Order: sequence, then structure tokens, then C-alpha cells
Amino acid sequence: MGDLVGGFRYLLAGQRWVFGNGRWLGFGLLPGLVSLVLYAGALVGLGYGADDMTAWATPFADDWSAPWLGLFRGFLTALVFALGLFLAVITFTAVTLLIGQPFYESLSEQVDRTEGGEVPESGRGLWRDLWISGRDSVRLLLRVALYGVLLFALGFVPVIGQTVVPVIGFCVSGYFLTQELTSVALQRRRVDLDEQLTLLRGRRALALGFGVPLVLAFLVPLVAVFLMPGAVAGATLMARHLVGADGAAEDTAAADAEDAGEGAERGARTVPVGEFGPPKPW
Repeated sequence: MGDLVGGFRYLLAGQRWVFGNGRWLGFGLLPGLVSLVLYAGALVGLGYGADDMTAWATPFADDWSAPWLGLFRGFLTALVFALGLFLAVITFTAVTLLIGQPFYESLSEQVDRTEGGEVPESGRGLWRDLWISGRDSVRLLLRVALYGVLLFALGFVPVIGQTVVPVIGFCVSGYFLTQELTSVALQRRRVDLDEQLTLLRGRRALALGFGVPLVLAFLVPLVAVFLMPGAVAGATLMARHLVGADGAAEDTAAADAEDAGEGAERGARTVPVGEFGPPKPW
């Protein structure tokens, strides 16, 4: 429960950061606006074509009598649109981060700078970073697509498909959304995708506490655009915590003080607890 609350606090802290630094909010809105236009067009097209898609996929039901034909195909149409919405929520962040890579890199660096300590740089060129980001996004989207197909199939199971499956879907969405957002800061620290997933698997509740509320907020039209800059800022704060960036210098100073015989009491005062608890090195 503590990690769930902690993840949500990181999300709020990121929003506070960008709204307290107004120019970075405006700077971070541009990629989201471009993605919003693209996804709005795709979802409108899906809304108009879902009925025809369902009819094409179920020719065996053409001879069914009313009201069973309408109920069956209406249910399938709703599932198709729900699957499309699920994939849109997941892929929106990946596409927005890819479009806005230079914007969000700068925003993440500024968060690191204001929090103090080292501001890591990957040392790679822009195009190399874009290639790595795009490649990792495709790998993640393939995983998400597998989950999406499985959950879509489970949606046909009575009761479970209308209760448990949507909850699992939001959890899956939130987990991978958190991974996408923390990747901005972790890639600058040269943490590859497999290591990123290992970090988050060890702190699933933290990832869910950050990502699930964000997924639910993203379901509200236009909200995703305005929350994206703060989500990147909050994910940067979380990444600092995951890799032990917060207060690393102070921890070292505390250890040196103890080694010098200055007393455990002084060392304990030197180790920072911080707003979200002590950092946990990976």
C-alpha cells in the first residue's frame, strides 16, 4: 500500500513541478497536441467503421433473429472500440514521446537540475536516441498487443469479462505507461529496456500507483495533453528514486563520517529520508 501511495505522490509532484514552472508546461504541450489530432482521427474512424468490421467478422450470425443479432454484434462492436481505446491509451504515450523526444529530454534534464546532483546525459546523438526510443517502443507495443488480444478474448467470459478483465486492463495499461514515461530519464542514465523492466518489476505497486490514475485521467478528452509534461516530470523523479540518484552524495558523506569515527548519530542525521522515503539503489 505504501508503494501505491508513493507512486501517486510522484504523479502529483510532477504536476506541481510543471505548473510551478509555467514555460516548461507550454514547452511540453506541443508533442501532445500533435498526437491528440492523430489519435482523435483514428478513433473517429474506428467509431464509424466498427459496425462494418463486426458484421464482416461474423457472417455466421446474418440469419439470427432479432434481438439476438443486434445484441451480439452490438456487444462485439463495443469490445472492438474498447480494445481500440485500450491500445490508444497505451500507444499514445509511446508516440507522443517519440514525436517529442527533444522536448521531453530537455524537460527531464531540467527536473534533474532543479532537484540537485548530477544531470546524466546518454552521450548519444539525437538520431541514436530516437532509434533506441522507437525500437524499445515497438518491443513494448508487441507485448501490450499480446495482453490486449488476451484480454479481448477474456472479455467474452460472462461476469469476469465485464468486471475483472477491465480492472486487469487498467493495471496493464498503467504499468506499461509508467515504463514508457520513466524511460525518458532512464535512457539518459544508459539503462536499457531489459533493465528498466527489471527495475519496475521489483516495484510493481509503485509503478501501478503512478500509472493507473494516469490511465484513468487519460480517458477524459484533452486531459492527456495537459498531463503529459507533468507525467514526464513525475516519472523523472521516480527514476531518480529507482536508481538511487536522490541523495547519493549525502549517503556517501554519511558513510565517510561513520568511517572517520564521527558517530552513528551524526551519520543517521546525514542520510536523507526525503519526501518519498530513502532511495533504493538497484
